Amino acid sequence: MKIVVVLKQTPDTETIIRIAPGNKQIVTSDVKWVINPYDEFAMEAALRLKEKHGGTVTVISYGPQRVVEALRTALAMGADDAVLIDDPDMKGADFLRVTEALAAAAKETTPDIILIGSRSVDYDQGQRGAILAQKLGWPHVALAVSLESDGTKVIADRPIEGGKVTIEAPLPALVTFGGSHTVWNPRYASLPGIMKAKKKPLLIKKLADLGLDPSTFAPEKARIRITTLEPPPLRKPGRIVNGGLEAGEKAKELVKFLHEEAKVI
Repeated sequence: MKIVVVLKQTPDTETIIRIAPGNKQIVTSDVKWVINPYDEFAMEAALRLKEKHGGTVTVISYGPQRVVEALRTALAMGADDAVLIDDPDMKGADFLRVTEALAAAAKETTPDIILIGSRSVDYDQGQRGAILAQKLGWPHVALAVSLESDGTKVIADRPIEGGKVTIEAPLPALVTFGGSHTVWNPRYASLPGIMKAKKKPLLIKKLADLGLDPSTFAPEKARIRITTLEPPPLRKPGRIVNGGLEAGEKAKELVKFLHEEAKVI
């Protein structure tokens, strides 16, 4: 079975995000970069499929050379090879064009299944998987929390309110993973895996290598643009009810505040 995992390198969720001058991007000089956490669940699912059915796992990503670190981590976890689309012409492209490049790279590996996180923790669009599946013309199974396959179809569970639903789709198919409800946790890269990762193939490709016209990725061709980034508004400090009052008086003071100032009762 040929398995492809599409992953993205994103800022660590504990990183303090600062907006760069111009309000259209973030300051990246002091950001800690990691594999998008939702893509880690896709990676774990891929490795489990490989362990059960054999085959290979290829990881694909895009971006500058710093993304190599994320791909090496995936290789250390157990992937067999990796592809990075590193082309300066992609810098101003929107994610509609980015998924076109990812689809072209995936097609070259002739995969049976593509796995990807349902969302990324940076822009949180939640559309990568759906767009990629549409460009490939494949079935799209969304928000899976478990995955099985017999080599001809995939069977995935996804949570719904009060229970779960089981979905079946023929291969080739694309499956996205939701994260928190997944029945297993992503594995860590072992020391032997880290050493082996240094010798595994990692190809760097340009848009032209994928048969794509770089001019169509120009910023002016983007159909979706970031007009401005703004930090969330500062939260007002909490209100402390006078600790010297009796419990009954505290309750009265709290009700008065909620009624007269907060106006919630």
